[in-house]
Amino acid sequence: MVKLTAEMKEAIQKMKIFPVATAAKDGTPNVVPIGIVELVSDDTIWITDNFMNKSLENLKANPKIATYIWGPEIKGCFQIKGHVTIKTSGKEYDEMKAKINKKNPALPARSLLIVKITDVFECKPGATAGAKLV
Repeated sequence: MVKLTAEMKEAIQKMKIFPVATAAKDGTPNVVPIGIVELVSDDTIWITDNFMNKSLENLKANPKIATYIWGPEIKGCFQIKGHVTIKTSGKEYDEMKAKINKKNPALPARSLLIVKITDVFECKPGATAGAKLV
């Protein structure tokens, strides 16, 4: 089981927009900016799907996802990879939808992407670029 460090969790909390990458079954890549991302445990991230089209289709065929954590307020840079379960009903979905509707009732919150983190890699330049961190 992958467990994020305290520094990684703090960095995730500082991120405003997450670049989220997926790939179709044939390998065609897709990356989109996502603003509603929540770290719910040491190894799980929730991503709210409000307007995903290609990304959602990619995840249905290939449930792997990647994002990186980096920005002016963040020390370092790391990439997170994970496996996604898509929820459109159930306790977790209802919890996410209630949070989103409370903040902004205009957002559809069409589905919840539950990302189980499988790997974390270094992505800052240098001798350790690409090294597995956890």
